[in-house]
Amino acid sequence: MKVFFQRHYKKIIILSLVLTVFISVLNAKNDSLIYDEAAHIPAGYSYLKTFDMRLNPEHPPLLKDLSAFPLLFINPTLDTKEDFWNQNPNDAQWNAGKSFLFESGNNPDQIIFWSRLPIILVFIVLSLFIFFWTKEISGLGTGLLAFLLFTFDPNVLGHNHYVTTDLGIAAFITFVFYYFLKFLKNPTWKNVWILGIFLALVQLTKFSSVLIFPVFGLILFIYAISKLDRHPKDTTLLFRLKNLRDYIWKFIIAFGISIIIIWIAYFFTTFNMPKNKLPEIANHYFAKENALSVYSKQAVSILNENPIMRPMAVYLFGIARVFQRVAGGNVTYFLGQISTHGFLSYFPVVFLLKTPLPTLILIFSALGIALYGFFSQLRKPKENQKIRLLSRFFNFMRNHILEFSLLLFIFIYSLTSITGRLNIGFRHLFPILPFVYILVAKTTFSFLKKIKFRTEKRIAYGILIFLSITLITETLASYPNYVSYFNSMAGGPKQGYKYTTDSNADWGQDLKRLRNWIDEYNHCALQPNPKKCSSGKYPINSDGPISKIRVDYFGLADLNYYLGSYYESWWSGRRPIEEGWYAISTLFLQEGIYDLRKINAESYRWLINKKPYHQVGTSILIYKITKEDILP
Repeated sequence: MKVFFQRHYKKIIILSLVLTVFISVLNAKNDSLIYDEAAHIPAGYSYLKTFDMRLNPEHPPLLKDLSAFPLLFINPTLDTKEDFWNQNPNDAQWNAGKSFLFESGNNPDQIIFWSRLPIILVFIVLSLFIFFWTKEISGLGTGLLAFLLFTFDPNVLGHNHYVTTDLGIAAFITFVFYYFLKFLKNPTWKNVWILGIFLALVQLTKFSSVLIFPVFGLILFIYAISKLDRHPKDTTLLFRLKNLRDYIWKFIIAFGISIIIIWIAYFFTTFNMPKNKLPEIANHYFAKENALSVYSKQAVSILNENPIMRPMAVYLFGIARVFQRVAGGNVTYFLGQISTHGFLSYFPVVFLLKTPLPTLILIFSALGIALYGFFSQLRKPKENQKIRLLSRFFNFMRNHILEFSLLLFIFIYSLTSITGRLNIGFRHLFPILPFVYILVAKTTFSFLKKIKFRTEKRIAYGILIFLSITLITETLASYPNYVSYFNSMAGGPKQGYKYTTDSNADWGQDLKRLRNWIDEYNHCALQPNPKKCSSGKYPINSDGPISKIRVDYFGLADLNYYLGSYYESWWSGRRPIEEGWYAISTLFLQEGIYDLRKINAESYRWLINKKPYHQVGTSILIYKITKEDILP
């Protein structure tokens, strides 16, 4: 078996990437504009065309610039004379998407598709990076397993073709950790420069990357004081302190390099931005007079006054805005409840419901193996415990710095996510996924190598191969419903919205599929024998084709563009309820049912016992309301 993988691992990798990239390109073409893309796509294009960062400054520019780069060859119209360019910043970023994509004579589907392709490229690079890094530390089989766990993760495939920061931050955090650990092992000036570059790139990707700095600081301190040189005298306290000083000094230089690169990137993105624009944006977002708002506005104002420091003022604003959003929370539907304060159980439960079962089995198996090994060490006879506890700890850190570093980041990032109030999707856990899969693969293969008997080893490898094939099969079978993927324990993608919504299930991705469904239904309804036309997918009503459908759509794709005269706007509080067709996004449905602030007359509680006629994709439910349904 080992020989088989050594001979064919390149074919496995190429075939895996061909399959997943093909799927991703199809979804990039067929998925509608998702909510956040309405802000990110025009913002990125405006940075490259105008060098003005007034749109969506709460996110760094790197990924938006990368996604907008193909648009330079298409050269769509961005009319900065429209109202959005001078509106308040929150309205501006969303209205810019509406204007740029649907009101300026551009082809929105072409713009959306080409903007998504660079994110797929990031997915390819990250997948290969995970393979080569894991192979470097633990061998070919380990690398393949980590690669397959990531590449065929349906949640990753659900977001690897959207113009958002989620996959990008997972990629650049993985890259920066790799080069940080190389710096620790060998703090040469070459590695200092490389680390500085990747510290800049990760900060230019997403502001939540600031979490790496306390993690890096703790790791650097522990590793520096535990590191030994060749000579016995170098185990003294004086040597350890000198070692720590050298590490801190070189890391500060790497950080300084990153700040210079960030300044350069922001300078080219903001040098046409009027001086008064940033204070205007800061005053809008930090209107509340709390400590964060006051100090943020002061700092931004001071930096903005100096032309040289103005790029860093925009950068600092973005960091402050992230902390504000996390503290402010978001309206969240979760397990039959609505809250803006967040749920402590949200991310653990969502992780269990949205992670494929084969992956969960491997994760919990690896966790069990690691815990068993840890407690086995504690139970060793006393004669084996003569080495001092501190010395044993230092020895562990020297030999297992990678495992400690990845586990520490997973713990701190997970704790921050769980205790935060921003419960809007599994995608916020993406930064830990590469590390989880690397550690799972490494622990699994370390265990397999310790199995002595050939029969038991074959059984263990057989189980591992079975789980890998099951993961791949289940992922391919879930196409195209990856955004709304839920494992079979949760009932699959079509049932997931019952547990939680937002980017876990409904992000506006199915509007084009709604139009396709209406066209298909009407085509069938006009046939001589309409009931046979649908091939059993849903019954064709004898009332004829759909001429009007009431739509309550969670998303910013333009309903006029995709549905034309078919649709009429609807919402949970609209009355009176009318006879006819309804298309309701699952997010609005669940919020309209479970938001206790809404009285019955302004809710969707009248649909609780009504079975949907059809489910478009997974995020839009079709209802056929009759006179009997609306009787009191």
